[in-house]
Amino acid sequence: MASAISQLRLIGAVAADATDVRRVAAPAADYKALVCLFLNGGNDGNSMIVPADAAGHATYAVARGLLAVERSRLLPITPRTLADARSFGLHPALGELHALFGQGKLAVLANVGTLLRPTTLAQYRAGTALPPQLYSHSDQLLQWQSSVPDRPFETGWGGRLADAVDALNSNNQISMSLTLSGTNRFQIGRSVAQYSVGTAGAVTLSGLNTTGGTNDFRYDAIKALAGDPQANLLNDAFASTTRRAIADSELLFTALRATPPPATAFPATPTAQRLAMVARLIAAAPMLGLKRQVFFVQLHGWDLHAAQATGHAPLLAEISGALGAFHNATIALGVENQVTTFTASDFGRTYNPNADGTDHGWGNHQFIMGGAVKGGDIYGRMPSLTINADDDTGRGRWIPSTSVDEYNATLATWFGVSASNLSTVLPNIGRFAKPNLGFMG
Repeated sequence: MASAISQLRLIGAVAADATDVRRVAAPAADYKALVCLFLNGGNDGNSMIVPADAAGHATYAVARGLLAVERSRLLPITPRTLADARSFGLHPALGELHALFGQGKLAVLANVGTLLRPTTLAQYRAGTALPPQLYSHSDQLLQWQSSVPDRPFETGWGGRLADAVDALNSNNQISMSLTLSGTNRFQIGRSVAQYSVGTAGAVTLSGLNTTGGTNDFRYDAIKALAGDPQANLLNDAFASTTRRAIADSELLFTALRATPPPATAFPATPTAQRLAMVARLIAAAPMLGLKRQVFFVQLHGWDLHAAQATGHAPLLAEISGALGAFHNATIALGVENQVTTFTASDFGRTYNPNADGTDHGWGNHQFIMGGAVKGGDIYGRMPSLTINADDDTGRGRWIPSTSVDEYNATLATWFGVSASNLSTVLPNIGRFAKPNLGFMG
């Protein structure tokens, strides 16, 4: 059994043959996709969106020390409706996202984080109804991806979302929950399982030629063995899982073979290449019988306790270039208004640095991108950006003014979850005042 398992190790290794490509129908008019870009490690939103007015930037520069971004380098933004006397700019590495904000295709959600209910500084100091294990990577990542901080983990909110809308799909052989970054908690559901795809295409059996050629007999032999009756229950379960995996990879390979790579040029970065495959999977949705898809893409490296001055900008540049290219791909595919991409991260980081890095924080800023987004605006309430203010638990760890639940509920509603089913996807949403934050059209 051990050798069989080793022989069946899965890798993403199949690329579509550009000499045998057939164009497929565009996604249906009622098609929708959500793409989660998770910034693993805790992105520093305080360097992503920076005060741009003279007084605000001067105060910011004192608080941030060597991590302060020069005012002259900021990319200024003019939010449409933000009720805030301050002005803000984006980090200079976010050029593509700055352009999308100006075009009304990108919105910012300010100071969002995990909450059990709306929380004040006094309640925080009293330890009243706080999310467990604040500032812990593993716990806060889990709470962001589950949206249920006060219960043991069972399912992710993306998984519950898929469970709620999967009936809209006409074929469930390939899951509507597709991950380009391996297994994750966000997409764990009760009935819909996540399906892993590589940047090169369908996941196939290691060491075998599954696309034709002299080794086809080995592939056929493995399929025949998996199809034989098994007396042992463990062997039977293994064979059944193998048969399904082979059938799924063959179907996805066929669909991707019929779907040319996007004409849009994508940067040669890991995030961009994952999003390029997301674009191809969106194009293949009609062939797969899918009218709803949820994608998960992850980028590590954001836990910058040191060397943040040099380490943060390249990460921001990577997501900006990748998201800009992906948005252009959705336009080319004719699905700009049907695909919404959103960021999430473990937590924010301290406003006050520790030498040349930052420590774990709480509230953070996130981006939402797409044709259906009411962009060009900052939603929610920006933090005071003042150490020891009423929204600071210490060192500029901002108490979130918007909950993860409200953020997710706004996305879920756009995706097609009814008001009556919203509490099934997000059990704690009734504790908060705004189940729809208004950033989706």
